[in-house]
Amino acid sequence: MLQVGDPAPDFTLTTTDGTPFRLADQRGRSVVLYFYPKDDTPGCTAQACSFRDQYEEFQDLGAEVVGISSDDEASHQKFTKKHRLPFPLLADAGGQVRKLYEVPRALLGLLPGRVTYVIDPEGTIRYIFNSLQRATDHVAEAKKMLQQLQPR
Repeated sequence: MLQVGDPAPDFTLTTTDGTPFRLADQRGRSVVLYFYPKDDTPGCTAQACSFRDQYEEFQDLGAEVVGISSDDEASHQKFTKKHRLPFPLLADAGGQVRKLYEVPRALLGLLPGRVTYVIDPEGTIRYIFNSLQRATDHVAEAKKMLQQLQPR
């Protein structure tokens, strides 16, 4: 897996509204990049809704939240609308970005893993949280790291 201190690999994927999202275009602000297994499953819904409910706090900390799964744009659009998600979900159909970020598979390789990366404004990975089962802990852990990154 990638390590804390590594540069975050750049990529371009399509957002929920069909526009391209390029990580390098986010320089100057932090990014919480979270990989999740599948739209509208219990753990993934809890995670997305937890990010939604605390989204303003992430914005106040200077960060954009971005979710990535292998679901297609239509699935992301439905999931976003159903749960009123204010942040982009990116369609990684072939799993190329998941591979680029070395996100491991979970449960004996049967499921895509759930990993969250906190990337600082310079594009460096500052924190990695990997847990399939503790879906909402990804939100709390990312927020704690962003608070630590704030200038004193």
